[in-house]
Amino acid sequence: MAGFPEPARPLAELKPKHEFFVGIDSDGCAFDTMEIKHKECFIPNIIKYWGLQPVSKYAREAGEFVNLYSKWRGVNRWPALVMVFDLLRERREVQERNFVPPEAPDIHKFIAAEAFPKSNDGLSAYMKEHSSPELETALAWTIAVNDTVADMVHDVPPYPHMRESLDLLADKADMIVVSSTPVRALTSEWHEHDIAKYVRVIAGQEMGNKALHLKLAAGGKYPEDRILMIGDAPGDMRAAQANNALFYPINPGNEAESWLRFYEEAMSRFLAGQYAGDYEAKVIAEFEAVLPEVPPWKLG
Repeated sequence: MAGFPEPARPLAELKPKHEFFVGIDSDGCAFDTMEIKHKECFIPNIIKYWGLQPVSKYAREAGEFVNLYSKWRGVNRWPALVMVFDLLRERREVQERNFVPPEAPDIHKFIAAEAFPKSNDGLSAYMKEHSSPELETALAWTIAVNDTVADMVHDVPPYPHMRESLDLLADKADMIVVSSTPVRALTSEWHEHDIAKYVRVIAGQEMGNKALHLKLAAGGKYPEDRILMIGDAPGDMRAAQANNALFYPINPGNEAESWLRFYEEAMSRFLAGQYAGDYEAKVIAEFEAVLPEVPPWKLG
């Protein structure tokens, strides 16, 4: 199969060993790491590197809304970054302080450049042809984020019943990690808690987006009703739907309960061919109700 980043070759070369396939997101789905990563690693570095100190309160609120508490939860860091800038630009309190957030035109161009993965390596490769002071700042920021995550995020165990679910699936489904997090961080977390043994590939941002992960690893290799994506963000659901796969949500704020339901109920339905249809529609409706589109400060 052509047209994929070279780091994604293990996905394309994956051969089925079982009848079923399960992709699992990591941050906020397998591990309760979304809050600490964004509140302690991403957002402080956004404020530091992009000069948002005069509006730090509003930058934090925008960063938390985009990355944690909205339908954009789990989006790649680059679209998330410019969305934070856009939300700040629209906010009355920021305008009253005569503060102008970055326009980030060069980052927008990088996001639109389909030939380059939205990763640190992808940005470095893009900069060989399109270097600019803005992208130098962007590279410094994204490296600092990864370094802060490596220093800060550890000893965060999987959600209850997540490990037990993987253990029951181990002899029934081929499993991979499907994430937009850098592979280095993913590999560290999954090995730290001894659950890497359950998955055949740990796929991160260097291997392309989540839809591509599923397409390369499972497309045409398993019946569509035997392919399941487990995730906590709308992007996970869209990746599944782009591949005509099934989706099981880990609901933000009710992650442990979602994993318990999967362990006790949804997993057996999936393996029995009884998951698609009304049951999937019900759990997706619950999931979509959790994540709003409009930030709270626009509601009055």
